[in-house]
Amino acid sequence: MYYFAYAADLDRKLMESQCPGCKARFSANLPNYKLIFSGWSKQWNGGMASIKTYRGDHVSGAVYEVTDAHIRKLDNLYGYPSLFDRIKVTVWDDTGKSTEAFTYIKKQQGDESKPSPELMSRIKQGYRDWDID
Repeated sequence: MYYFAYAADLDRKLMESQCPGCKARFSANLPNYKLIFSGWSKQWNGGMASIKTYRGDHVSGAVYEVTDAHIRKLDNLYGYPSLFDRIKVTVWDDTGKSTEAFTYIKKQQGDESKPSPELMSRIKQGYRDWDID
């Protein structure tokens, strides 16, 4: 199964610690969505990263190959099904090839809020890990 990761989960060390043995596959874009921060995360001490539909924009991310055990771990981390939904998406690699994957989207997005410096640092590290501009 393929997992489309964005935000902190782009950080390869973080993903390996959360889902040991997951396989990093390729960077990808999710069209017609945008990255947002909303609500409040005790873990990050700031807004939680999520995505929302937004025509004409895209979310940069990466695809990991994960097992059923990894999915259960990610479900727990994301508070699925109460806090986040798990949705199917189609993402595109840099060659234009499409891949079906799943990702997480916050259920109650509400007002956008400011992410913590720690979360932004993880996201920036993930962009470096995947060579995303």
